[in-house]
Amino acid sequence: GLKGESFFRSLFIFPMAISYIVTGVVWRWLMNPAAGSRMSGLNLLFDKLGLDFLINSWTSTPTWGIAFLAIPAVWQLSGYTMAMYLAGLRAIPDELREAARVDGASEFNIFRYIILPLLRPVTLSAMVILGHMSLKTFDLVIATVGKQLVLDMPSVHMWQITFDGLQYGSGAAISILLLIFTAVLIIPYLFFSLRKEVKQ
Repeated sequence: GLKGESFFRSLFIFPMAISYIVTGVVWRWLMNPAAGSRMSGLNLLFDKLGLDFLINSWTSTPTWGIAFLAIPAVWQLSGYTMAMYLAGLRAIPDELREAARVDGASEFNIFRYIILPLLRPVTLSAMVILGHMSLKTFDLVIATVGKQLVLDMPSVHMWQITFDGLQYGSGAAISILLLIFTAVLIIPYLFFSLRKEVKQ
């Protein structure tokens, strides 16, 4: 354990406890123009720091719109992913590293040939969990960007088709496809996890 580890672990995991609605509203405030300025809060910050190449109209193009949504999503979920990897690192026996050092392996080779392969289940879990969460993201998009969308997110598209366009059949079809895509991610992961537990 490192000094202050518990504090920093709690600090990084804390955003996971905040709802997507709250996160989206806060980031929307950050993107609103500052008082007396045409620039949004974030662009104004980049301007003051001399990072002019990062200044963009975040919500007017699909490319920067998805980047704008990725920033709060990464902020909220990175701590959870860090906790998963920390648990995976703690599960690796120190004896393996010590034996590799005795055999003359460098720290890079220990990381490449011992730590990374043993972290593959954690990586798979993180990819599946984050993948299915991003696939069905709805509240963060609405709270951050609203209905003035340049993005065509699956869940938001389903909402617009169903409730704004009153095409309930098409909306139901999109919902079924979202369910199938999520199942394609989740079911193999569950099968892999259960089979691993049975072998143990």
